[in-house]
Amino acid sequence: MTRRTTGGSVRHHATRDLWEARYVGADGRRHSLYRSTEKAAQEALRHALSDADNGIRPVSQQLTVAAFLDDWLTASVRQRVRSRTADSYANTVRLYIVPALGRFPLAKLQPQHVGRMLADLSARGDLSPTTVRYVYSVLRTALGYALRQGAVVRNVATLVDPPPRSQPEMQPLTREQVRMLLTGVRGDPREALYVAALGTGLRQGELLALRWSDVDLIRGDLTVRHTLGRFTRQPEPTKTPRSRRTLRLPQQVVMALTAHRERQAVVPLSGLIFTTSAGTPLHQTNVTLGLQRTLRRLGLPQRRFHDLRHTFATLALEAGEGLDAVSRALGHTSVATTADIYGHWTPVMAQRLADRMDAVLSG
Repeated sequence: MTRRTTGGSVRHHATRDLWEARYVGADGRRHSLYRSTEKAAQEALRHALSDADNGIRPVSQQLTVAAFLDDWLTASVRQRVRSRTADSYANTVRLYIVPALGRFPLAKLQPQHVGRMLADLSARGDLSPTTVRYVYSVLRTALGYALRQGAVVRNVATLVDPPPRSQPEMQPLTREQVRMLLTGVRGDPREALYVAALGTGLRQGELLALRWSDVDLIRGDLTVRHTLGRFTRQPEPTKTPRSRRTLRLPQQVVMALTAHRERQAVVPLSGLIFTTSAGTPLHQTNVTLGLQRTLRRLGLPQRRFHDLRHTFATLALEAGEGLDAVSRALGHTSVATTADIYGHWTPVMAQRLADRMDAVLSG
């Protein structure tokens, strides 16, 4: 069955159970678009004819996944998301998606191609489940754009089961381990960074983007306004309104920052608090590796820099601080997020509850 309209036609392919919209594009060639319903094919035809009338050339059926992704990053991603997110997408495309799928024609990409890519990434052994899931998410977003542009009939990524979410084990330091760490880094160039991390719970990027103008050492407070871009290594606005926050500083943090300011011979033009010896922004990976070298030297268990944030939250909750206060200090979007991450039960919490019940029962 064929339904004709001015400039094109729509017909049904019984063997494939698809509707084909045929038209002549702005390039003077005949093209076909396939959809699962007649209505969708008619709609695709209307858009295609409109593009043809406006001189917009149709997407080539020989367009490779690599070429499409490059165009997607430039024409869509860079125009609508923060530079940090765009850089993250671009690196994911370059490192993982293009090597696996870049050679395939976009129009011929199949679910099994995506599934094989995910399986291969998971089997590498050097990528976390979170990273593999992020690769899947970036590809699904890109193919969603391709679908809206009429470059593909379907988003094949949605036909593949996403990789399972990882449940990273919380590994905060204990109070005794925190004391050992702080004792062991006295006089170290990064002493103030470690003290600030443990005393405020700021994210690594937030700490590395701090400027002296964000801190008032007389009043003893700090305002989080920026985060350091992982790829740009430049301060960027915080991602959410809750991330922008003002904290009261523990006296130990004030003292550490004051000593750090006195040791910092010249404040860099950027005004950053934590920098290299040359005054340039610190690299997140180098900061984490430096912490791990220090932990090894002190005979402490290996931890990520992010685990200092977990340590702040866990020790604050163990000390009896309320979940809402901890959530606000961490800059979480909601208390529910904090509860999901830090709702675990520790021996210190159990003992504190037992002590309180002792006091009640002995009343």
